[in-house]
Amino acid sequence: MRTKNGNTLKKTIGATAVSAALLLSLAACATDEPEPVENGDDASPSTSTETESQTLIAAIGGEPDQLDPHITSAYFSFQVLENVYDTLVEPDENLAMQPALAESWEVSDDLLTWTFDLREGVTFHDGSDFTADDVVYSYKRIIDEALNPSWRFASVTDVVAVDDFTVEIQLSSPTPNLLAAIGGYKGMSIVSQANVESGEIVSNPIGTGPFKMESYDVADSIVLSANEDYWGGAPAIDELEFRFIAEGSTALTALRNGEIHWTDSIPPQSVEDLSSESGISLGQVGSSDYWYLAFNMNRTPWDDVRVRQAVAYALDREAITTAALLGNATVNQTAIPASSDWSSDYAPYSLDLETAQSLMDEAGVDSAEMELMVSSDYPETVTAAQVISAQLAEIGINVSITTLDFSTWLDGQANGDFDMLMMGWLGNIDPDDFYYAQHHSTGGFNAQGYSNPEVDELLDSGRTTADPEARKVFYDDAAKIIVDEVSYLYLYNPDVVQAWSDSVQGYVARGDQAIRFRDASISE
Repeated sequence: MRTKNGNTLKKTIGATAVSAALLLSLAACATDEPEPVENGDDASPSTSTETESQTLIAAIGGEPDQLDPHITSAYFSFQVLENVYDTLVEPDENLAMQPALAESWEVSDDLLTWTFDLREGVTFHDGSDFTADDVVYSYKRIIDEALNPSWRFASVTDVVAVDDFTVEIQLSSPTPNLLAAIGGYKGMSIVSQANVESGEIVSNPIGTGPFKMESYDVADSIVLSANEDYWGGAPAIDELEFRFIAEGSTALTALRNGEIHWTDSIPPQSVEDLSSESGISLGQVGSSDYWYLAFNMNRTPWDDVRVRQAVAYALDREAITTAALLGNATVNQTAIPASSDWSSDYAPYSLDLETAQSLMDEAGVDSAEMELMVSSDYPETVTAAQVISAQLAEIGINVSITTLDFSTWLDGQANGDFDMLMMGWLGNIDPDDFYYAQHHSTGGFNAQGYSNPEVDELLDSGRTTADPEARKVFYDDAAKIIVDEVSYLYLYNPDVVQAWSDSVQGYVARGDQAIRFRDASISE
């Protein structure tokens, strides 16, 4: 899925995924429709000076499904929530974990207890004090209610408030990826218990982050205002407006006309021109996201590994990637991008129709009907599906494309109403993020129904082994089996592509697609 990570289901997907997912982790996601929230006057774009109010207007490709960070898996939600909430730790631009609500931490000699020292003097947007009890509530809510990111707490046995500003996380086994698990994306946010229990969190979230909810105009925009009491210092921007603009060409025209300041809704064919366009800055970096196809292994003939492998040999990944993103991505047959120390260069498949047909014959499948499920919220999946359909026709697979909005797509994934789907996982950091939830037999986002005891053992070992070299062997071995058995048919790692007005200062495009405006400002 395209989640911020975890489910991401990205984009996401997400989880994103997307997530994760996209995230992208990707994953089931609540679909409560937000109700309008009015906490102040409507925002209006401003002409910025050092003394006047600054409003930064950002165009995103769709509307959040809701704003509860523990439940949503939609990337559009996390684009907003990145600016509203904090986690105990957070990744920097190089994806190394840094202090956030926790100032420091230490690990016991047996690696089973992590102790976090929290910041003092932090308040939620409603003025209430942040304490260790909020961390305990947030994490136990995720665990006890089995919410979207609960798989990240598989080894957690307890979360304890030692005092007002000290929290212990107790583990059943060493967990080297714990910092990435609790800080990799805003699905692990520290929330307000009162905000949750009132039910307002889905449309009026109260966090400790740099911006707070000001107003929500359903189907149009969300306006945030600066948190003057933010522990990291008040943002330079007074208001941050997210407009929902699905059409990339429309968003780009608005950017060129000065109607918005920032967007990541950019048609692939426009990227090259933007790189040299006056008045616009282009941010393009390799991402930690991946996009994939997944078969429903509970249906015939997709339960036969030979048929899945036939599809893998019948697809031209380069052509799919070019059609979807016009080269703004890197083809990859595993999940982890080459820029990561955890990557694997395993790539057994090439376009080979003769081998594909031989595998189909061996499986006794002359022809097959396939429903390929994609989402209109992620146009690249719709474009890619057309190319995939044409390629699979060469080996007798007749593809019908089902295009759904993301919420309906998520329902279809959760209910198993697909033959094959395309989506992505976003915001991955640790190798566990790339593989466990998606391919372990008990994984929360294993919608394809994959089960292999050897893969389970490798993934279990990978998430409990402290030595990085030994971990890499476990994940390389698991990835090889996952690719060979086509649990996912990996396609590519996309670039992060964003554009903003030259008047925006202090903003940086990040490989994890975290949209952070807390350090941004607007100049004449």
